[in-house]
Amino acid sequence: MNSGSHHRQSQSLFLHWRERVYEILELARPGDRVAVLARNALVVLVLLSVLSVILETVPSVQETYGWLLDQFEIFAVIMFTLEYVMRFWAAPDYPPWKRLPAWKARLRYVLTPTALVDLATVMPFYLAYFISADFRVFIMFRLLRLLKLARYSPGMRSLSEAVYIERRALLACAVILLALVVGTAAVMHMAEHKAQPDRFGTIPDAMWWSVVTLTTVGYGDSVPITPLGKVIASLTALMGLVMLALPVGIIATSFAQVIHRRDFVVTWGMVVRVPLFASLSPDDISNVMRFLRSQVVQPDEIIVRRGDKDRRIYFITSGQVSLDHGHRHDLISDGEFFGSITLDEQDVPHTSTARARVRSDLLVLEVDDVRHLFVAHPEISEHVRKVHEKRMTGPPDEIVV
Repeated sequence: MNSGSHHRQSQSLFLHWRERVYEILELARPGDRVAVLARNALVVLVLLSVLSVILETVPSVQETYGWLLDQFEIFAVIMFTLEYVMRFWAAPDYPPWKRLPAWKARLRYVLTPTALVDLATVMPFYLAYFISADFRVFIMFRLLRLLKLARYSPGMRSLSEAVYIERRALLACAVILLALVVGTAAVMHMAEHKAQPDRFGTIPDAMWWSVVTLTTVGYGDSVPITPLGKVIASLTALMGLVMLALPVGIIATSFAQVIHRRDFVVTWGMVVRVPLFASLSPDDISNVMRFLRSQVVQPDEIIVRRGDKDRRIYFITSGQVSLDHGHRHDLISDGEFFGSITLDEQDVPHTSTARARVRSDLLVLEVDDVRHLFVAHPEISEHVRKVHEKRMTGPPDEIVV
């Protein structure tokens, strides 16, 4: 083997492992046991490290187990540093930066919010070697490790996306709130400055009362005593309720839209992988999606048993399902379907037991929705009949249409 061929082989192996690191740390597909194990281990490590930081502030725990907490902190920092370095190394395989030079992709990565959080959570440990202070003074930075959990939570990512989408509306709410704080503080200053010069003598003094009242906290350390001041305080409290509800409503609506959009995209991708729906137009697929619901089954999980009157059709979008007919077994996989359903009101029991061979993603269609689908698309009904006739010997009894 010449040097050029050896170099190409080494380069290919290098790229392969870099892509594998990206898959483990970023994708963590459900079927990838190494990726799932690595993700779960990092989540547990984050939680334990935060718990360790909290326990350090308890004198009795620190006195008895301080040495153990210090050793665990060193271990956690090493693992988080290794994670950061591996993500940095794999940055050229991130889809948005695949066409960029490796150095530019890595530069883009270190400037992302998640990378900055990762860096901030380990920097206090290393700064302790250059600054004449115990690294525990950076306790707040170490608590930022909780933010690392957002990377592993689809819900947190969806919430962040919702806030980003509505950033202009939320900024407008902040501007309105600032105007209310200044405005109510100004009028309260005019109403109360003579009666309470120590608390409302200046507008900045009154702004503390305004913030506390608008947020409905009401500490009670600054309260109006004049009739006009009490009227102003009542109106300010009512405006505070409205101001709290406004951003909450904006974020809640946007969050629901993000979840709906993400579910729509995922379901669309699952539907188009089913050959049975390949002939449908985008409008027809959208209509079918209204009736479908997703279901995930684990290896060896029984989906339906022989004799059950489960009037549904199951479509396999990914995975494998074994059909035990008694006299033989069939193994079906991506794009195929099974079920026991009729177009009339009579229930036909299953003639086979369906068991998942591996972790499988299914789409489920209920009996009434199947009727509408078959009536609207006779070609799908005919296809179901033909598939069934090939699958079963004798008269069709697994799927009756």
